[in-house]
Amino acid sequence: MIDIFGILPPWLVVDPLLQGWLLEDIGRGDRTTQALLTEDNQGGQAKWVAKAPGIIAGLPLAARVFRLLDEGVSFVPMLGEGERCEVGQVIAQINGSLDALLIGERVALNLVMRLSGIATLTSKYVEQIVDLPTNFVDTRKTTPGLRILEKYATQVGGAINHRLGLDDAVMIKDNHIAAVGGIGKAITLIRSRIPYPLTIEVETESLAQVKEAVENGADIIMLDNMPLEMMGEAVQIIRQHNNRLKIEASGNVTLETIRGVAETGVNYVSSSAPITQSKWLDLSMRMD
Repeated sequence: MIDIFGILPPWLVVDPLLQGWLLEDIGRGDRTTQALLTEDNQGGQAKWVAKAPGIIAGLPLAARVFRLLDEGVSFVPMLGEGERCEVGQVIAQINGSLDALLIGERVALNLVMRLSGIATLTSKYVEQIVDLPTNFVDTRKTTPGLRILEKYATQVGGAINHRLGLDDAVMIKDNHIAAVGGIGKAITLIRSRIPYPLTIEVETESLAQVKEAVENGADIIMLDNMPLEMMGEAVQIIRQHNNRLKIEASGNVTLETIRGVAETGVNYVSSSAPITQSKWLDLSMRMD
Protein backbone atom coordinates (compact mmCIF):
# COMPACT_ATOMS: atom_id res chain seq x y z
CA MET A 1 0.00 0.00 0.00
CA ILE A 2 1.26 3.49 -0.81
CA ASP A 3 0.73 6.72 1.08
CA ILE A 4 -1.53 8.72 -1.22
CA PHE A 5 -1.06 11.95 0.70
CA GLY A 6 0.64 14.39 -1.62
CA ILE A 7 -0.14 12.56 -4.87
CA LEU A 8 -3.95 12.45 -4.82
CA PRO A 9 -5.17 15.81 -6.18
CA PRO A 10 -7.23 17.91 -3.72
CA TRP A 11 -11.01 17.62 -3.89
CA LEU A 12 -11.20 21.28 -4.92
CA VAL A 13 -9.57 20.16 -8.18
CA VAL A 14 -11.21 16.75 -8.56
CA ASP A 15 -14.82 17.46 -7.56
CA PRO A 16 -15.71 19.46 -10.70
CA LEU A 17 -14.47 16.53 -12.82
CA LEU A 18 -16.49 13.97 -10.86
CA GLN A 19 -19.58 16.17 -10.88
CA GLY A 20 -19.29 16.63 -14.64
CA TRP A 21 -19.02 12.89 -15.23
CA LEU A 22 -22.00 12.23 -12.96
CA LEU A 23 -24.05 14.83 -14.80
CA GLU A 24 -23.07 13.28 -18.14
CA ASP A 25 -24.33 9.87 -16.99
CA ILE A 26 -27.42 10.97 -15.07
CA GLY A 27 -28.71 13.44 -17.66
CA ARG A 28 -32.29 14.37 -16.72
CA GLY A 29 -32.45 11.55 -14.17
CA ASP A 30 -31.88 7.84 -13.66
CA ARG A 31 -35.10 6.55 -15.18
CA THR A 32 -34.61 3.01 -13.89
CA THR A 33 -33.68 3.74 -10.29
CA GLN A 34 -36.22 6.52 -9.84
CA ALA A 35 -39.03 4.33 -11.21
CA LEU A 36 -38.09 1.35 -9.03
CA LEU A 37 -37.51 2.95 -5.64
CA THR A 38 -40.62 3.90 -3.70
CA GLU A 39 -38.93 5.41 -0.63
CA ASP A 40 -36.48 8.28 -0.24
CA ASN A 41 -33.13 7.25 1.25
CA GLN A 42 -34.03 3.57 1.21
CA GLY A 43 -30.93 1.85 2.56
CA GLY A 44 -28.80 -0.74 0.81
CA GLN A 45 -25.40 -2.37 0.86
CA ALA A 46 -23.08 -3.64 -1.82
CA LYS A 47 -19.59 -4.93 -2.38
CA TRP A 48 -17.04 -4.52 -5.14
CA VAL A 49 -15.45 -7.72 -6.39
CA ALA A 50 -12.37 -8.15 -8.57
CA LYS A 51 -12.89 -10.19 -11.74
CA ALA A 52 -9.20 -10.03 -12.73
CA PRO A 53 -5.89 -9.74 -10.86
CA GLY A 54 -4.11 -6.40 -10.74
CA ILE A 55 -3.07 -3.30 -8.83
CA ILE A 56 -5.87 -1.22 -7.31
CA ALA A 57 -6.00 2.55 -7.87
CA GLY A 58 -8.76 5.09 -7.45
CA LEU A 59 -10.80 3.84 -4.48
CA PRO A 60 -10.74 7.27 -2.73
CA LEU A 61 -12.19 8.72 -5.93
CA ALA A 62 -14.94 6.09 -5.98
CA ALA A 63 -15.83 6.93 -2.39
CA ARG A 64 -16.02 10.59 -3.36
CA VAL A 65 -18.38 9.84 -6.27
CA PHE A 66 -20.88 8.16 -3.95
CA ARG A 67 -20.58 10.89 -1.30
CA LEU A 68 -21.27 13.60 -3.86
CA LEU A 69 -24.60 11.84 -4.36
CA ASP A 70 -25.21 11.19 -0.65
CA GLU A 71 -22.89 12.34 2.12
CA GLY A 72 -24.12 9.46 4.27
CA VAL A 73 -22.67 6.71 2.05
CA SER A 74 -20.00 4.60 3.75
CA PHE A 75 -17.36 3.32 1.31
CA VAL A 76 -14.85 1.07 3.08
CA PRO A 77 -11.85 -0.15 1.01
CA MET A 78 -10.68 -3.67 1.74
CA LEU A 79 -7.39 -2.94 -0.03
CA GLY A 80 -5.11 0.08 0.00
CA GLU A 81 -4.07 2.04 -3.07
CA GLY A 82 -1.27 0.19 -4.85
CA GLU A 83 -2.12 -3.21 -3.36
CA ARG A 84 -2.73 -6.23 -5.53
CA CYS A 85 -6.14 -7.87 -5.86
CA GLU A 86 -6.92 -11.40 -6.97
CA VAL A 87 -9.95 -12.80 -8.82
CA GLY A 88 -12.98 -12.99 -6.55
CA GLN A 89 -11.50 -10.75 -3.86
CA VAL A 90 -13.76 -8.16 -2.24
CA ILE A 91 -12.07 -4.80 -2.59
CA ALA A 92 -14.69 -2.52 -1.04
CA GLN A 93 -17.86 -2.60 1.07
CA ILE A 94 -20.47 0.11 0.53
CA ASN A 95 -23.46 1.08 2.66
CA GLY A 96 -25.89 3.91 2.02
CA SER A 97 -28.99 4.97 0.18
CA LEU A 98 -29.89 2.66 -2.67
CA ASP A 99 -30.38 5.49 -5.13
CA ALA A 100 -26.83 6.79 -4.52
CA LEU A 101 -25.35 3.30 -4.86
CA LEU A 102 -27.19 2.56 -8.10
CA ILE A 103 -26.77 6.00 -9.68
CA GLY A 104 -23.06 6.29 -8.85
CA GLU A 105 -22.13 2.71 -9.68
CA ARG A 106 -21.00 3.15 -13.28
CA VAL A 107 -19.04 6.37 -12.92
CA ALA A 108 -17.24 5.06 -9.84
CA LEU A 109 -16.46 1.66 -11.37
CA ASN A 110 -15.33 3.15 -14.68
CA LEU A 111 -12.83 5.38 -12.91
CA VAL A 112 -11.38 2.65 -10.73
CA MET A 113 -11.21 0.11 -13.56
CA ARG A 114 -9.42 2.61 -15.81
CA LEU A 115 -6.97 3.80 -13.16
CA SER A 116 -6.31 0.30 -11.84
CA GLY A 117 -5.48 -0.88 -15.36
CA ILE A 118 -2.93 1.92 -15.68
CA ALA A 119 -1.43 1.18 -12.26
CA THR A 120 -1.22 -2.52 -13.09
CA LEU A 121 0.71 -2.06 -16.33
CA THR A 122 2.88 0.65 -14.78
CA SER A 123 3.91 -1.72 -12.01
CA LYS A 124 5.06 -4.28 -14.59
CA TYR A 125 7.40 -1.73 -16.17
CA VAL A 126 8.71 -0.65 -12.77
CA GLU A 127 9.39 -4.27 -11.78
CA GLN A 128 11.72 -4.69 -14.76
CA ILE A 129 14.14 -2.06 -13.43
CA VAL A 130 13.43 -2.06 -9.69
CA ASP A 131 17.02 -3.06 -8.85
CA LEU A 132 18.58 -0.37 -11.06
CA PRO A 133 19.18 3.33 -10.23
CA THR A 134 16.76 4.38 -12.97
CA ASN A 135 13.25 5.78 -12.56
CA PHE A 136 10.28 5.00 -14.78
CA VAL A 137 8.42 8.11 -15.98
CA ASP A 138 5.07 8.70 -17.67
CA THR A 139 4.32 11.17 -20.50
CA ARG A 140 1.71 13.74 -21.60
CA LYS A 141 0.00 11.19 -23.86
CA THR A 142 -3.15 11.08 -21.77
CA THR A 143 -6.91 11.14 -22.24
CA PRO A 144 -8.20 14.74 -22.40
CA GLY A 145 -9.96 15.51 -19.14
CA LEU A 146 -8.41 12.55 -17.33
CA ARG A 147 -4.73 13.53 -17.26
CA ILE A 148 -4.48 14.46 -13.61
CA LEU A 149 -6.05 11.15 -12.56
CA GLU A 150 -4.24 8.98 -15.11
CA LYS A 151 -0.96 10.42 -13.87
CA TYR A 152 -2.10 9.73 -10.31
CA ALA A 153 -2.56 6.09 -11.37
CA THR A 154 0.97 5.82 -12.78
CA GLN A 155 2.31 7.04 -9.44
CA VAL A 156 0.25 4.40 -7.64
CA GLY A 157 1.89 1.88 -9.95
CA GLY A 158 5.36 3.11 -8.99
CA ALA A 159 6.22 5.62 -11.72
CA ILE A 160 7.29 9.25 -11.45
CA ASN A 161 5.27 11.93 -13.23
CA HIS A 162 6.81 13.81 -16.11
CA ARG A 163 5.41 17.31 -16.57
CA LEU A 164 1.62 17.51 -16.26
CA GLY A 165 1.37 20.40 -18.72
CA LEU A 166 3.28 22.71 -20.98
CA ASP A 167 3.82 25.18 -18.14
CA ASP A 168 5.64 22.73 -15.84
CA ALA A 169 8.98 22.83 -17.66
CA VAL A 170 10.53 23.55 -21.04
CA MET A 171 10.93 20.65 -23.45
CA ILE A 172 12.53 21.49 -26.77
CA LYS A 173 11.36 18.86 -29.24
CA ASP A 174 12.23 18.18 -32.87
CA ASN A 175 9.59 20.55 -34.23
CA HIS A 176 10.80 23.38 -31.98
CA ILE A 177 14.36 22.80 -33.18
CA ALA A 178 13.23 22.84 -36.80
CA ALA A 179 11.18 26.00 -36.24
CA VAL A 180 14.12 28.10 -34.97
CA GLY A 181 16.99 26.44 -36.79
CA GLY A 182 18.97 24.65 -34.08
CA ILE A 183 19.26 23.51 -30.47
CA GLY A 184 21.71 26.24 -29.43
CA LYS A 185 19.51 29.02 -30.73
CA ALA A 186 16.42 27.50 -29.11
CA ILE A 187 18.08 27.21 -25.69
CA THR A 188 19.44 30.77 -25.86
CA LEU A 189 16.06 32.26 -26.77
CA ILE A 190 14.16 30.27 -24.16
CA ARG A 191 16.66 30.82 -21.35
CA SER A 192 16.28 34.58 -21.71
CA ARG A 193 12.49 34.48 -21.52
CA ILE A 194 11.43 31.91 -18.92
CA PRO A 195 11.14 32.21 -15.12
CA TYR A 196 14.26 31.20 -13.20
CA PRO A 197 13.00 27.93 -11.62
CA LEU A 198 12.01 26.27 -14.91
CA THR A 199 14.34 23.63 -16.33
CA ILE A 200 15.09 23.08 -20.00
CA GLU A 201 14.98 19.59 -21.46
CA VAL A 202 16.11 18.94 -25.02
CA GLU A 203 15.02 16.02 -27.17
CA THR A 204 17.96 14.64 -29.19
CA GLU A 205 18.08 12.03 -31.93
CA SER A 206 21.81 11.97 -32.77
CA LEU A 207 25.19 12.28 -31.06
CA ALA A 208 25.70 15.65 -32.77
CA GLN A 209 22.50 16.94 -31.18
CA VAL A 210 23.57 15.53 -27.81
CA LYS A 211 26.85 17.46 -27.99
CA GLU A 212 25.04 20.65 -29.04
CA ALA A 213 22.57 20.35 -26.15
CA VAL A 214 25.36 19.74 -23.64
CA GLU A 215 27.48 22.62 -24.90
CA ASN A 216 24.56 25.04 -24.74
CA GLY A 217 23.61 24.32 -21.13
CA ALA A 218 20.56 22.04 -21.30
CA ASP A 219 19.42 20.87 -17.85
CA ILE A 220 18.02 17.52 -19.01
CA ILE A 221 18.80 15.63 -22.20
CA MET A 222 16.37 13.18 -23.73
CA LEU A 223 17.74 10.41 -25.92
CA ASP A 224 14.86 9.75 -28.30
CA ASN A 225 14.51 6.54 -30.29
CA MET A 226 18.25 5.80 -30.21
CA PRO A 227 19.70 2.31 -30.70
CA LEU A 228 21.19 0.97 -27.45
CA GLU A 229 24.77 1.30 -28.66
CA MET A 230 24.29 4.95 -29.61
CA MET A 231 22.44 5.58 -26.36
CA GLY A 232 25.36 4.19 -24.35
CA GLU A 233 27.77 6.42 -26.24
CA ALA A 234 25.54 9.44 -25.68
CA VAL A 235 25.48 8.76 -21.93
CA GLN A 236 29.28 8.69 -21.89
CA ILE A 237 29.50 12.00 -23.77
CA ILE A 238 27.10 13.68 -21.34
CA ARG A 239 28.74 12.25 -18.21
CA GLN A 240 32.22 13.31 -19.36
CA HIS A 241 31.00 16.88 -19.86
CA ASN A 242 28.79 17.21 -16.76
CA ASN A 243 28.10 14.28 -14.47
CA ARG A 244 25.19 16.10 -12.84
CA LEU A 245 23.08 16.43 -15.97
CA LYS A 246 19.92 14.33 -15.96
CA ILE A 247 19.40 11.94 -18.87
CA GLU A 248 16.08 10.57 -20.06
CA ALA A 249 15.54 7.82 -22.63
CA SER A 250 12.32 7.57 -24.58
CA GLY A 251 10.80 6.05 -27.69
CA ASN A 252 9.42 2.56 -28.36
CA VAL A 253 10.09 1.39 -24.81
CA THR A 254 8.47 -1.98 -24.10
CA LEU A 255 8.47 -4.47 -21.24
CA GLU A 256 11.07 -6.42 -23.20
CA THR A 257 13.40 -3.48 -23.89
CA ILE A 258 13.15 -1.28 -20.81
CA ARG A 259 15.85 -3.07 -18.83
CA GLY A 260 18.41 -2.78 -21.63
CA VAL A 261 17.63 0.92 -21.94
CA ALA A 262 18.02 1.46 -18.19
CA GLU A 263 21.34 -0.40 -18.17
CA THR A 264 22.89 2.25 -20.43
CA GLY A 265 23.07 4.50 -17.37
CA VAL A 266 20.20 6.92 -17.98
CA ASN A 267 18.41 8.48 -15.00
CA TYR A 268 14.92 8.10 -16.39
CA VAL A 269 13.08 5.92 -18.90
CA SER A 270 9.78 7.37 -20.11
CA SER A 271 6.91 5.68 -21.90
CA SER A 272 3.29 6.39 -22.70
CA ALA A 273 2.45 2.68 -22.74
CA PRO A 274 0.94 2.35 -19.24
CA ILE A 275 -1.65 4.96 -20.16
CA THR A 276 -2.12 4.36 -23.88
CA GLN A 277 -1.86 0.56 -23.91
CA SER A 278 -3.30 -0.58 -20.57
CA LYS A 279 -6.48 -2.66 -20.29
CA TRP A 280 -9.15 -1.82 -17.76
CA LEU A 281 -9.07 -3.98 -14.65
CA ASP A 282 -12.41 -5.81 -14.56
CA LEU A 283 -14.44 -5.12 -11.40
CA SER A 284 -18.13 -5.44 -10.56
CA MET A 285 -20.55 -4.20 -7.92
CA ARG A 286 -22.87 -6.74 -6.32
CA MET A 287 -25.82 -5.77 -4.15
CA ASP A 288 -26.16 -7.74 -0.91
